[in-house]
Amino acid sequence: MLHYEAQPRGLPEIVYDDDYIVATYYTALPRDLIMYHLAPFLAIEQSTGTWTPVPGETPEVRAKHVAKVIGIYEVPNFEFEVPRDVVERTYVVQIAFPYRNIESQIPMLLTAVVGNISSGGKIKLLDLSFPKKYTDGFQGPKFGIEGIRKILGVYDRPLLNNMIKPCTGYSCELGEKLFYEAALGGCDCVKDDELLADMEFNRVVDRVKRYMAMEKKVYEETGERTLYTVNVSGPIPHMFEVAKRAVDAGANAIMVNYLAVGFPALQALAEDPDINVPILAHMDCAGALYESPISGISSHLVMAKLPRLAGADIIVFPAPYGKAPYLKDRFLVTADTMHYPMHGIKPTMPMPSGGITPQVVPVCVGDIGWDIMIGSGGGIHAHPMGPVAGARAFRQAIEATMRGIPLEEYAKDHQELAVALGLWSGIFRETTAETGIEAKAEHL
Repeated sequence: MLHYEAQPRGLPEIVYDDDYIVATYYTALPRDLIMYHLAPFLAIEQSTGTWTPVPGETPEVRAKHVAKVIGIYEVPNFEFEVPRDVVERTYVVQIAFPYRNIESQIPMLLTAVVGNISSGGKIKLLDLSFPKKYTDGFQGPKFGIEGIRKILGVYDRPLLNNMIKPCTGYSCELGEKLFYEAALGGCDCVKDDELLADMEFNRVVDRVKRYMAMEKKVYEETGERTLYTVNVSGPIPHMFEVAKRAVDAGANAIMVNYLAVGFPALQALAEDPDINVPILAHMDCAGALYESPISGISSHLVMAKLPRLAGADIIVFPAPYGKAPYLKDRFLVTADTMHYPMHGIKPTMPMPSGGITPQVVPVCVGDIGWDIMIGSGGGIHAHPMGPVAGARAFRQAIEATMRGIPLEEYAKDHQELAVALGLWSGIFRETTAETGIEAKAEHL
């Protein structure tokens, strides 16, 4: 009798018992190879076995630990013949991995679902479906969207973030000035650029003390609070020491380049009770993982689902209207993955960024809603009237968008926005022409 439990195959119904994590893949094979025979080898390779049978891989071991192919879907779905001109057949394959092999951790998850097969040619991890048993092992964001809005006292509009520019190489004194100007202009959050961390020429604790003094000054002048996400990224365990020193010095938020330091490092920061401030996660190195259409890991996993699980309160990701090449539909899915319900994990605030100017605010809000933090660096600091005016131009664009007023009309009575529209409108027209985006308020 066939021992079904020990086979690297199964029906999709096996995942309903909450004991499996389901990975969905794109893959392709030459027409004469049969995926039905190859897929189980992938499941075995990533669970109990290797390229050849070994004595210890007994039926009893397989029954508890073997991954199972639960779906092979050819696209297009040939049934009675493969046309002669088809040289390669493409598939969506689903493999269920036993929770007991992975438990609630990200390193073993990636080792199992990507691992060795990442070197296998045309195979890309498209998605991961987690049982509640898995997500229950994560704290997730401490604050999330609701908590960040509560800190800032802003509930009825998109938030505005500024990345201080230049990216690195400047003094703490210059940074203090730029922070003050961005915050005074109306930025709800000011962040270090990802290229500046705890450096000899500009230390984290020095920045925190100076910038938070400016935060207090701006609050006294405007009544608006500002988050400062100081970049604590660095070698382990020094990074945790820097983060705690930053919080002790008065930091009201921190930032980490989560792919450069690793998901476990982000999770450790988020779950540390002494680091009780929001965490902004920056997606450096993400393109190396997701940009290939036929290998790697899908962008919404790299830049949304996994960092959300690890505890990111805000996640920076590329906007399709800016300087980074990113498809509109991938952008939408990534944003959804940050805030749609995921068992008990709090929603993370999406932060679209990368070459964003005030012109794209209506489009961005129309695409993913106003529960977002819009990120801009050069779009604020390069304003001809200075960073204060650059921030005000964005706030005016946000106000116009929330009121359903076209930006050109609103700019007639708002000089900062008018200047921004005049400076960058040509760039925006080129971007929207390439992506098919219509930047009209009536689309909201």
